[in-house]
Amino acid sequence: MGKFVNPFTDVGFKIIFGQEFSKPQLLDFLNTLLENERNITDLTFLDKEQMAIYDGDRSPIYDILCETDGGEKIIVEMQNREHPNFKERMLYYASEAITRQGEKGNLWTYDIKAVYMIAFTNFTLNGFEKRLRIDVGLTDLQQGKVFTDKMRMICLQMPCFTKEREECDNHFERWIYILKNMEILDRMPWAAQNAVFQRLADIAEVSKLNKEERLEYDHALKRYRDTLNAMNGAELKGIEKGRAEGRAEGRAEGMAQGMAQGKSEVARNLKTMGLSTDNIIKATGLTAQEIEAL
Repeated sequence: MGKFVNPFTDVGFKIIFGQEFSKPQLLDFLNTLLENERNITDLTFLDKEQMAIYDGDRSPIYDILCETDGGEKIIVEMQNREHPNFKERMLYYASEAITRQGEKGNLWTYDIKAVYMIAFTNFTLNGFEKRLRIDVGLTDLQQGKVFTDKMRMICLQMPCFTKEREECDNHFERWIYILKNMEILDRMPWAAQNAVFQRLADIAEVSKLNKEERLEYDHALKRYRDTLNAMNGAELKGIEKGRAEGRAEGRAEGMAQGMAQGKSEVARNLKTMGLSTDNIIKATGLTAQEIEAL
């Protein structure tokens, strides 16, 4: 058991970012993530499970849903299990948060506040395997200019971050380093120089959880490890299947090559014996061109 909670568990993620007492950490991280784009001075946590807006509504349940002092909606998710349509899922979540801003009546003028969908993933997306941060916005394809800033999606692919502590050059990289390595840290790095990381160390220490919180965290940690084992098991099965198919394909190719060589050798012997080309074709199945080339 590590000294600090594992951020990749739902309970650990909630402790670090998703409660009122963890607001300073969330504010600091978001402002670091959105540096030169947004400066958030306050946040309000909203109900993660939104009320249905029509019969049969499949409303998403977010890890964190909050609203900035400027009215922007921010969704923050931690996703461990690879999803075949994860990009579409991000789009759906962001679109839902936009749709729910609609108001009834003719007086509403589509005064939409920006929605930010931020996802930490414990896997990489196809085509983006080498990038830690994927930034998505709505732009004009011809000019490359922002069409509207009302929807932003940011995906942070944690497996792509490989820097060691001494290699972290800025506050954002320090955040990512801590989140990725938090469960195995003996002490919180940069805590002496940064009050946010010191506070993070104080609230995220496993030994400081009460009995109920510890029980909930232990269950969450087990679910997380079961998920990793299932993912690793599926990956190993896929690798073994590929190897088996490769071996089978190799055997079939070898047999085919052996049969072809055998036919050529028989044809060569028959040709030496003076047998006609037509008879050699009947005996071996080779073409006249193949026999002539021997």
